[in-house]
Amino acid sequence: MTARDGSTPLSPDELADLIPSLATKQELNEWERENILQARAWALRDRTSPLDMISDEYVRKLHLKMFDQAWKWAGEYRRTERNIAVPFDEIRERLVVLFGDIRYWIDNSTFSPDETSVRLHHRLVSIHPFPNGNGRHSRLMADVLVRKLGRPIFTWGFRTLVQTTALRSAYIAALREADGGNIRSLLEFARA
Repeated sequence: MTARDGSTPLSPDELADLIPSLATKQELNEWERENILQARAWALRDRTSPLDMISDEYVRKLHLKMFDQAWKWAGEYRRTERNIAVPFDEIRERLVVLFGDIRYWIDNSTFSPDETSVRLHHRLVSIHPFPNGNGRHSRLMADVLVRKLGRPIFTWGFRTLVQTTALRSAYIAALREADGGNIRSLLEFARA
């Protein structure tokens, strides 16, 4: 199984921690999809408050629920470097800062619920705390937060972003614009 454009390649050790025996990336995507649907149902009915879900414990718990049937390292922060992420030894520190920012934004209504949630998504993707599944995890975190803040979940372009498509390319372009300080395209994409 090889990495797609815009996806995170896994180390041989990380690949060795695949739980089921699958032959293709498509089989893995389907296996993970079922796991993610169960986690999504749990997260959207969970009664954790918006402020309480912005925590190390919740972030790891959601990732675990999303990928526990696929990866032995589900819910554990990565221990290897990535070319698109912060150094792995800075993950916890960067998350603490992010959690503080999100709590401040919620407490002070700094941004709309949509923008707060999309900023959470963007920053989580930038930190890239897990070996894999960061985009899917951060989108679900944003969906859960925006719902808890009283808004409908995001559409993220109405289609899957797992496969390499023009939609995925637009999503990655919006993330790159957000890296440069312009969150507007990502916010629009989330509600597209």
